[in-house]
Amino acid sequence: QAQLVESGGGLVQAGGSLRLSCAASGSIFRIDAMGWYRQAPGNQRELVASITYGGSTNYVDSVKGRFSISRDYAKNTVYLQMNSLKPEDTAVYYCNADILTARDGTRKYWGQGTQVTVSS
Repeated sequence: QAQLVESGGGLVQAGGSLRLSCAASGSIFRIDAMGWYRQAPGNQRELVASITYGGSTNYVDSVKGRFSISRDYAKNTVYLQMNSLKPEDTAVYYCNADILTARDGTRKYWGQGTQVTVSS
């Protein structure tokens, strides 16, 4: 089994930056795609950014040019660098990963979520 633990959320003023981290641990054979989702009150959870095992990235239009996703294969960690933050970026951010373990095969795992609040 595997677990995802996020860190790095907080309160920041508009125009500021935050860096989110998500570390996977457990009996991991391989991590395929990793990504960050967010959910604001009253809204559905949306995919913000994703990165494949090969390093290809994808972003929702609203964050292109401001956010950057990356991963450290040795540390089983994915990062989300968020710059030029806007109040509309305020949400709970969730890490997601497709992880292969001996016990469960490949399945999606979710982190517990970390709050990002951007003040105007």
